[in-house]
Amino acid sequence: MEQINHQTIYWSLFNHENWQFYIAATSKGLCYVGSPNSPFVELSGWVTKKCPNDVLVHNDEELKPYIDEFNEYFEGKRNQFNMSVDLRGTEFQQSIWSALYDIPYGKTNSYSQIAERIQKPQAVRAVGAAIGANPVLITVPCHRVIAKNGALTGFRGGLEMKEFLLDLEKGNALKKEG
Repeated sequence: MEQINHQTIYWSLFNHENWQFYIAATSKGLCYVGSPNSPFVELSGWVTKKCPNDVLVHNDEELKPYIDEFNEYFEGKRNQFNMSVDLRGTEFQQSIWSALYDIPYGKTNSYSQIAERIQKPQAVRAVGAAIGANPVLITVPCHRVIAKNGALTGFRGGLEMKEFLLDLEKGNALKKEG
């Protein structure tokens, strides 16, 4: 009989102003940041799809270090995360998510710039799909990717949140330069 390995995924809620996020982590690192104000079923559905043998356990204490970093980010005291992440995705998705870390705080890139960075300039749509599948919003900075014409486009967290994050980062980057 085949042995199934179960891993525990700890979850908690992170609150910032009018937004509430479900976040989850394994022993390896943060694996999920939900859309703002989304129901618990978004997290549980992701676990069922991506980690069907794993068990979700509510544990505020286990997630406290992650919540602390998010608080510092939203307060403008942190411009990069030190937390470990446990990203679950295809090799192509992983390459895109890795490229997103290269976008500096307070700056943006277009989808086509990301496609060029991974040396697949014709794969702009696939790049967009991989960015849309990013399971750890904010930490893997998919909000820093915009349309070639500068327009804000698709973001699992919603365009209002994308604009908020870009404004937060741009304002804090300018303060640090000045």
